[in-house]
Amino acid sequence: MKIIEKDTYTILGDERDDVLDFAMYLEKIVPLHYDKKNLVIDLLKYENLTLDQLVQFIKLSNYQRGGKLSYVIVNTGIDYDLVPDEMVVVPTLEEAGDIIAMEEIERDLGF
Repeated sequence: MKIIEKDTYTILGDERDDVLDFAMYLEKIVPLHYDKKNLVIDLLKYENLTLDQLVQFIKLSNYQRGGKLSYVIVNTGIDYDLVPDEMVVVPTLEEAGDIIAMEEIERDLGF
């Protein structure tokens, strides 16, 4: 797994080629090591990501958001109109950072 630490969040990327295996791996490792961090999940390499593959990340999205943390997936291949409301999916890493910054401000303001 590729890990990039930023000031307010951590980017986790898959170094292999199996998106479903990566989702299962994250379900195990995030609660142990990243449960206090805002996360960006880099899925840019999966240009043909399907909705079925994307929803494999919904359990972890709900887990992080339940802990008042941000969880943003980055991918350009998915139809954003089909993304479940419980998930945040953006096309660039920069936009993911912007979303986390906005969510941090909202949490600081009590929203």
